[in-house]
Amino acid sequence: MLIQFNFKNFKSFRDEISLDLTSTKISEHAEHIVNIANDKLLKVAAIYGANASGKSNIYEAFEFMTYYVTESFKFGGESDVKQKDDVQHMRVAPFLFDKTSRENESTFEVFFVDNKDISQRTYQYGFSLNQEEVLEEWLYCKAKTAREYRTIFYRKKGQEIEFPGIAKQSAKNIAIALEREALIVSLGAKLKIAKLKLIRDWFLNNEFINFDDPIQDAFRSRMIPHGFNDDKDVQKRVVDFFSSFDETIQGFQVEEFRSEDGNSDEKSYLIDSLHKMIDSQEMTSIPLNTESGGTLKMFSLFPAMQSVFKAGGVIFVDELNARLHPLLVRNIVLTFLNTEINTKNAQLIFTTHDTWQLSNDLLRRDEIWFVEKDKNGVSVLYSLADFVDQNGVKVRKDESFAKNYLIGKYGAIPSLKTLDMFKED
Repeated sequence: MLIQFNFKNFKSFRDEISLDLTSTKISEHAEHIVNIANDKLLKVAAIYGANASGKSNIYEAFEFMTYYVTESFKFGGESDVKQKDDVQHMRVAPFLFDKTSRENESTFEVFFVDNKDISQRTYQYGFSLNQEEVLEEWLYCKAKTAREYRTIFYRKKGQEIEFPGIAKQSAKNIAIALEREALIVSLGAKLKIAKLKLIRDWFLNNEFINFDDPIQDAFRSRMIPHGFNDDKDVQKRVVDFFSSFDETIQGFQVEEFRSEDGNSDEKSYLIDSLHKMIDSQEMTSIPLNTESGGTLKMFSLFPAMQSVFKAGGVIFVDELNARLHPLLVRNIVLTFLNTEINTKNAQLIFTTHDTWQLSNDLLRRDEIWFVEKDKNGVSVLYSLADFVDQNGVKVRKDESFAKNYLIGKYGAIPSLKTLDMFKED
């Protein structure tokens, strides 16, 4: 489970921020808390804020960290292939509105517990980098019964890498092969070093969905759940998933085809949804891609939810409310909070404008977060549980969160002006 995600100097977040999924000492919804590795953790975080406030940049920071952990073993080097990768790989995006930040490194760090580890060790992993190279990287580990973290490795530009927790030969192999643009965890996982593969695999178990990105929407709507093409039980589970909000889809018809050039080994599928005829017991089929935008979004959600519930990962959704009814979003949140369904303690982090979910009968105050951007373009992140008004008073658990948010009590709303530009001269 993710305990905490920290980052600094990324896009609109100039200063260090922390998305902390550790529960605070508040009394509501105690059933939301998971006790693991001597921590009390939460399974849901909802992030609110005005348009262009920086909500999506939290999603992108976590996505960038994952990308760099899983892919950076390819970056750098002398071969033509690696030089090509080096040119094309995604560079970090620092805060650009002051000269110091523009030149400074960006930092990313996570604290997490691997759900598959029965000993419940806690890991602290992070790195700092600029446009050209990794400047610092660290990995620490703490046993459930231990008070302090022990070092697995520590790396800093200009210093010899410390490998107290890695076998000597493995450490030697890393030191020989490591490029300045690559992470030790990424390379070590590729070299099948178990301790480093564990960290890489934790990131791989997480899912990212951006409902505000039409390209990703189109891509994900073509993805199918594992086993969906030939397993009727899987298809039935998808039908049951749809029936939770739309009972008109009775089944699916799947047809495999290959690319026209015949060179690709990748299989593709034509999927039709089956609907019952009004005037008979017969079924009629329509292409799945002609279903509503909301239906296609739910179809794209199923494989990601299936994956994180199985692995106990994190699913981070940007604009979860896009084209989805508020009650449907609520049902998704409740599914993650349901201990009978979410047995591996998967976590849902989502950005939204949907104030229907901003309710004390659904979420704890420490599960609600706000992003606000100041006049200099700097975004800040804060929890409703930590919010203090001008009189030094914290938010009560029985307040109307949605109403108070919309009237500006908690900040993080648009500063609106009349649209005078439409007045006729």
